[in-house]
Amino acid sequence: MSAETAARRIGLIIVGDEILSGRRQDKHFSKVVEMLSARGMQLGWAEFLPDDRARLAEAYRRSFASGDVVFSCGGIGGTPDDHTRQAAAEALGLPLELHPQAAEAIAQRAAEMAAKGQGSADMSTPENQQRLQMGVFPRGCEIVPNPYNRIPGFFIRDHTFVPGFPVMAWPMLEWTLDTRYRALQHARAHVEHSFLVFGMPESRITPAMLTVESRWPGVRAFSLPSVGEAGGTPHIDLGVKGEPEAAAAALEYLRAEVLRLGGKLAPPAA
Repeated sequence: MSAETAARRIGLIIVGDEILSGRRQDKHFSKVVEMLSARGMQLGWAEFLPDDRARLAEAYRRSFASGDVVFSCGGIGGTPDDHTRQAAAEALGLPLELHPQAAEAIAQRAAEMAAKGQGSADMSTPENQQRLQMGVFPRGCEIVPNPYNRIPGFFIRDHTFVPGFPVMAWPMLEWTLDTRYRALQHARAHVEHSFLVFGMPESRITPAMLTVESRWPGVRAFSLPSVGEAGGTPHIDLGVKGEPEAAAAALEYLRAEVLRLGGKLAPPAA
């Protein structure tokens, strides 16, 4: 595998006014991070966007141009407040058309529901014609199978578009990771190490963090301060992430610098 393939960034776009207004709480971000981590992959960036066609189209233009692998959750339904399919087509300058495999899957779903006494299997009815709108995708895309209710998502130019419902979206994203992007899984050895520092301001250790990133290219230093919430002792969660051997050396350097500069590795006695 080439270094370029292994280094590809992965982005996440979460669409929905209901997320931004607080009517629903997002669950996709943490789950996608978990999915990727289990496969030795990392999320590079994330965006939360409204159900606004112009804003979505602008965001997709940027993400298509980036060359990143992108997962987009939400807004692919057939109601007037769903704009993701149209925005993706606009961003690519492509027409929308009913995908034949999507039409077949939606017809199968209608037949299954009709067998349970819910609706009709006749795809010419107004209700089923409306359902078919959920299979209208940008020309040239491929479908993403939906094991929950057959209504597919779509894939085009390294972008995977799935519904906002976690019960549908998550297995669809896992299928995508394990079929389209298996070569990216566990492609790079990557570790993250940290330790707690007491009695030291961030400003004192910042020069050492800069030294880490110049001395060990590819290793990033991080600092997560705590002000002592809930009666705890103020401290810094100081660490590094990157290639295992280099990260280990950088970690030992940081630990030694903390001690040299007067920091402590344990909280003061009560």
